[in-house]
Amino acid sequence: MTQVVPFEMVDEVLAECGAVQQRLRKLPARVVVYLLLAAALFQECGYLAVWSKLTSALGSLPIPKITATALWHARCRLGVRPLRALFDLLRGPASAIRTAGARWAGLLVVAIDGTCLDVPDAPATRAHLGKGSNQYTAASGYPQILLVALVACGTRAIIDAVFGPGTRGESTHAKRLTRSLHTGMIVLLDRGLSGNPLLEAVADTGAAFLARLSALRKPPVLRRLPDGSFLSTLGRVAVRIIECEITIDTAAGRRTGVYRLATTLLDHRRHPAFDLVKLYHERWEIESAYFAIKKTMLGRRVLRARTPPGIAQEVYALLTVYQVIRIAITDATTTVAGADPDRASFSIAFQTARDQVIQAAGVLAGTVIDLVGAIGRAVLDRLLPPRRLRLSPRAVKRPLSRYAYKSLRVDRRTYKATISIDILGEP
Repeated sequence: MTQVVPFEMVDEVLAECGAVQQRLRKLPARVVVYLLLAAALFQECGYLAVWSKLTSALGSLPIPKITATALWHARCRLGVRPLRALFDLLRGPASAIRTAGARWAGLLVVAIDGTCLDVPDAPATRAHLGKGSNQYTAASGYPQILLVALVACGTRAIIDAVFGPGTRGESTHAKRLTRSLHTGMIVLLDRGLSGNPLLEAVADTGAAFLARLSALRKPPVLRRLPDGSFLSTLGRVAVRIIECEITIDTAAGRRTGVYRLATTLLDHRRHPAFDLVKLYHERWEIESAYFAIKKTMLGRRVLRARTPPGIAQEVYALLTVYQVIRIAITDATTTVAGADPDRASFSIAFQTARDQVIQAAGVLAGTVIDLVGAIGRAVLDRLLPPRRLRLSPRAVKRPLSRYAYKSLRVDRRTYKATISIDILGEP
């Protein structure tokens, strides 16, 4: 962690945010920053237990005795701004020109999507976020914050992220991410983010987009193109529409669906319709990023903080540590010719990072900088095989009843699949 986030970086962030302690304390501001980052690695522990893990290998040093109340006061004094500034320094695609799978036709492939994180059911969080409802009760479950991120599909690194109450809508939050879009990108969007206002905002940045449209939208046909696509408009944006039929064959049977994609890449010769349909599959990489955050890091747990500022502080720490691990993974895979970051296991990198913290290994960098690092070596020693085409149906993974999938007859197995794509041209 201190190789990617060195002491000098943290001190500079604290100075810029005016968060440096006014007097020498048991818990200086720099220590509190690393405590919050370590807490993102040990989500199953309270902050006092995280402190014990952070200092467990420093037994030969005079470690001050800290109480849970002291840790709470230290986090309150630090505030949100230093963690947000640290995340702003580290966020980005984490890819080089030679990074395998990061670009398509010279464009950096990115995706925007949202997910929800559970927060404690406390009065402050209920007042700020509200609660969900279902057919049984007007208020159910935990309050949730909506996290919307811009992710580089090739490395699964976070380029930008915003979060807040879900009542504002995913598209409203997503529009704030256009500040990080620019020419040379292609943005993959699901049909929930294909409204005209967001598409126009994305197009205004100079970035191209490839968005799935809902079946209810019928864009006008202005001119048919030889590859089966046609030119049209969405709002004030000139687009090219690709209609395709995708058939998936598995041992459990065959399923066919019709998809309608819209893109601002109008040249059918440089960007054939068939290649764009295959590219859209890369949008799923952002779901893999969310899986790493919510399952591997959080373990599907509820966040610790019970106040809006504490929630923001914890989320920025979580995103920062996730980005640190992705940077370490990408740095390691770029040392192997042709190695795709997809083959690096996030779980292995995450567990190695936890071990490094407990052992206090490599805290002080030597005169020779280790570009791969302990995390990188662990990842490279156990690279995953090249990705195989497999299919698992979408289903509720946490139903109210652990046996609900039986009554609903949901097939939760994963199958090897064969996919065929047919471009639907003029009838």
